[in-house]
Amino acid sequence: MNGPEIHVEFAPELALFVPRAPHRTLVTDGVSSLGHVVESLGVPLTEVGALVVDGRPVPPSHVPEAAERVVVRPVERPQRVPGAPLRFLLDVHLGTLARRLRLLGVDTAYESTDIGDPALAARSAAEKRVMLSRDRGLLRRRELWAGAFVYSTRPDDQLQDVLDRFAPELRPWTRCTACNGLLAEATKEQVAEQLKGGTQRSYDVFAQCTACGRAYWKGAHHDRLEAVVERALGTRTRRG
Repeated sequence: MNGPEIHVEFAPELALFVPRAPHRTLVTDGVSSLGHVVESLGVPLTEVGALVVDGRPVPPSHVPEAAERVVVRPVERPQRVPGAPLRFLLDVHLGTLARRLRLLGVDTAYESTDIGDPALAARSAAEKRVMLSRDRGLLRRRELWAGAFVYSTRPDDQLQDVLDRFAPELRPWTRCTACNGLLAEATKEQVAEQLKGGTQRSYDVFAQCTACGRAYWKGAHHDRLEAVVERALGTRTRRG
């Protein structure tokens, strides 16, 4: 490339994407947008909060000029997604995170099979859902409604990061962790076919998914799930 030479500085929060050179000088082609330049260096625009050129904010469509100094800032938290209720779509690699978000009552769609990036991006746009993924290529697709990179590989940290970044409304125990449908109170008789003998004798309070029919009760795993909920609500209380 024989275009303008610019200097780019990335905020520390973006070090995961540019670990070896958070400051760099590079020659652009003179026609590509700043957004394209930033993504070509490894940072999805979903993770960029502001692009500042010589002290003034510019849009991603800005075409860099010679000697400009660019600062790439991270997304401000909590991040607001305008124009639609906050809903998420997760790819095949984030099943545990999807179940935990649903446990907290957050509207979370999840693809349990790999349907491909174009289909995921199209669903994000059609349903106005924020795409959560660790796939940087997927997050660079222009047809996405909105997206966010999931920074950790640990479900506990993933959940905390999403809650901190988007501050979704939490309504624990209101959604089916299997299909995302809403739960309703149910009698033992209504869910009897799903109960084994010990469960039928030991429990009297049930809920049932209005979409898939799955039954729920405070069984052997309830304490572990309750701990997830309490941590999430405790974090929200401290932040608020």
